[in-house]
Amino acid sequence: MILTSQQSLVIIAVIALGTILTRGLPFLLFPSHKETPAFILYLGQVIPFAAIAMLIIYCLKNVSLLAAPYGLPEGIAIGFIIFIHLWKNNVLLSIGGGTVLYMALVQFVFT
Repeated sequence: MILTSQQSLVIIAVIALGTILTRGLPFLLFPSHKETPAFILYLGQVIPFAAIAMLIIYCLKNVSLLAAPYGLPEGIAIGFIIFIHLWKNNVLLSIGGGTVLYMALVQFVFT
């Protein structure tokens, strides 16, 4: 489907408006001279952990423990991520190292 110039401009305008609203609305709703509501502070504390939990579940949803390779690449990579994070306490190193190890395992070891 080919868009006309007018349709493209409307799409760009809607995306720009959405971006402006999502970036500016928090400053309008929660100005710096007012105290941030307790519920928003609570959400700021729990949402990062909930998001990570959802990502882990999503990544492991198709892993079969009953068929080869029995979830071994995933388990090894998760163990490595936990070890590196506890050792170095560096999120980027943990995620990057775990990703590289997992990719190496599935490409070269568990083929």
